[in-house]
Amino acid sequence: MGENLPLLLSAALGKKVYRPPVWMMRQAGRYMKIYRDLRERYPSFRERSENPELSYEISMQPFKAFKPDGVILFSDILTPLPGMGINFEIIESKGPIIENPIRNINQIENLKKLIPEESLSFVGNVLSSLKNDVNNEATVLGFVGAPWTLAAYVVEGKSSKNYSLIKSMAFKEPTLLHKLLDYFAKSIGDYLKYQIKSGAQVVQIFDSWAGQLSPQDYDIFAGPYQKKVVDIVKEEYPDTPIILYISGSAGVLERMAKTGVDIISLDWTVDIEEACKRIPLEIGIQGNVDPGILFGNEESIKERIDNTFNKAKERKYILNLGHGILPGTPEENAKTFFEHGKKLTY
Repeated sequence: MGENLPLLLSAALGKKVYRPPVWMMRQAGRYMKIYRDLRERYPSFRERSENPELSYEISMQPFKAFKPDGVILFSDILTPLPGMGINFEIIESKGPIIENPIRNINQIENLKKLIPEESLSFVGNVLSSLKNDVNNEATVLGFVGAPWTLAAYVVEGKSSKNYSLIKSMAFKEPTLLHKLLDYFAKSIGDYLKYQIKSGAQVVQIFDSWAGQLSPQDYDIFAGPYQKKVVDIVKEEYPDTPIILYISGSAGVLERMAKTGVDIISLDWTVDIEEACKRIPLEIGIQGNVDPGILFGNEESIKERIDNTFNKAKERKYILNLGHGILPGTPEENAKTFFEHGKKLTY
């Protein structure tokens, strides 16, 4: 390891750094022309994310264009599902569709044990190549979906506006849901360990839909399973930093801090200064910049970055957006975000 750790990894470990590292959620993807051209040639999302050559190429596109401090695996939170016996397809502009939504105990008991080395070897392959080729000029990031969010997808069968099916399971048949959540926590913990073993230096857990829970239900159905994933990973990889992201998390920040993660990634609906007061000092903070600002002009982008950083600079901080970069964002504005971010100093 020595002293030549890449910047994002150093910052995530709480070492002294001269500037905050910068990367973007969904930095590989639809806002880039090079990606849209590749998508024309390979229209299936699953092919793009499960063919190691394509996934590698897409993961590297933003690195070649903007040299962010993090290179994140191009994949999807649903990618491990087929290895568990749950098939899905991603329909452009509609999102994911689960073939047979999971609604009863038999289905849960018949799920396969996830063996990442077998069903997800392409992910290991991509992460190893990234680690090798990025050569510590950036930090290689892996990621997974958290148990609650995966459960929400597989129970609802698709994206949802009000989560009525999974909430109905939560409140009518909690034992059933807990069994599913526990199964996902074990599987996802193992999958993250495989990503780290393959080359991921920092990993992020997306509990995208946990913000749809009331705080008391978060404590029952989301928090404990995030913690279980963290515990499984930390047992084997205590020094790999783990980031947790929840969309709409302003009401549960203190709860997120109790899961054992190293860094909390904020959406933009909370003032970062207030978030800093609510989150214990030893926990790092990432994100908070509204991705919508990237539709603004250069000045407004720079101003928002400065404003966010100035409020967070007493903390371990990673510059990022409060959600994924939006399709249609002008590429030159993404470039401004990265270039200006790299001019910040402590």
